Amino acid sequence: MENVLRPVIVVGGSVVLTLLIGGATDLLLRKANGGHPETPLWGLLRRGRIPYQLVLCAALLRGSYDEAKLLQAHRVGIGRTLTLVLIGSAAWLVIRIAAAIVETSYSRYARAHRDPARVRRVRTQVSLIMRVVAAVVGVVAVAAMLLTFPAMRAAGASLLASAGILGIVAGVAAQSTLANLFAGLQIAFGDMVRLGDTVVVDGEWGTVDEITLTFLTVRTWDERRITMPVSYFTSKPFENWSRGGVQMTGIVFFHVDHSAPVEAMRERLRDILRECPAWDGRDYGLAVTDTTPNTMQVRALVTAKDADDIWTVRVTVRERMIRWLAEEHPYALPRVNTAEAMPPPGRNGHGSPDGHVPRVRAHEPPRTGRG
Repeated sequence: MENVLRPVIVVGGSVVLTLLIGGATDLLLRKANGGHPETPLWGLLRRGRIPYQLVLCAALLRGSYDEAKLLQAHRVGIGRTLTLVLIGSAAWLVIRIAAAIVETSYSRYARAHRDPARVRRVRTQVSLIMRVVAAVVGVVAVAAMLLTFPAMRAAGASLLASAGILGIVAGVAAQSTLANLFAGLQIAFGDMVRLGDTVVVDGEWGTVDEITLTFLTVRTWDERRITMPVSYFTSKPFENWSRGGVQMTGIVFFHVDHSAPVEAMRERLRDILRECPAWDGRDYGLAVTDTTPNTMQVRALVTAKDADDIWTVRVTVRERMIRWLAEEHPYALPRVNTAEAMPPPGRNGHGSPDGHVPRVRAHEPPRTGRG
């Protein structure tokens, strides 16, 4: 009877004690979260209740397994398995606690600062710091697991002796990976690009959606995802429309006839912008910037609070201005000048003796309409 009760008491007691301690801890965290709604720390710490219970259970079983006298023939293997579970769950718990602390610090910073650019910069740094912490803890945990095997400890001397050669080989083999790793840290703390920034890379316009230690993802306007190594942003030029602020100035070009009513177009631009919710009211303008023998180029300048709104303002101004010109001032639209073909000298029965035919403007719309 003792051989049956001892394992049941040891194993069952460890499990019951784990559930009691885990439940009490979770209850305390829940009460703390309800009593301090201004900080998300206690609620975030509750995410670690599963690894916390694994640590408790593995530690209790590892410490009391010898008293259970269960499966003595496999005592070494079971003990090593419990040690591995304890190391892995402890690493998991450390990562969850670190994530809770970092997320709480970020939330406090976001509430205290209203500048979106600074908040996005800190968010980028926080994300990369958490990835570094998770990688370091994972490497340490794997190393601790390997050291539980006697064969690995015996091979330590030979591994240290060849560490120099292995380091050189690994450095050459992982040159691009290490370059991306350091580029990711440079992006995080150099404030070159942040999560949520509007960028133009390789002619593609989009928003930075994800930044890791090795790659960066840009979400384009048509919901595509462009993934590229972070070293691209430290070695090649790119456009960051959110650098220093999210407000933007946009330009719309029109090609019109030389007789176009520029002053009326300027007034119409003002009316269009007043009816456009995406315009932020900071500035606008319209001016003739270039001419050709047949047309002149008119530039409309508009402003908006961010890249999405500037796109809306530009397409609205372009569409409504062209419609207004077509309805109210059709003569102001560009016209194509055509001429008859020049016949060879001496073969023309009409016109001057040298074969010259006066050029005419064909298919010209009548000059009607207001303005």
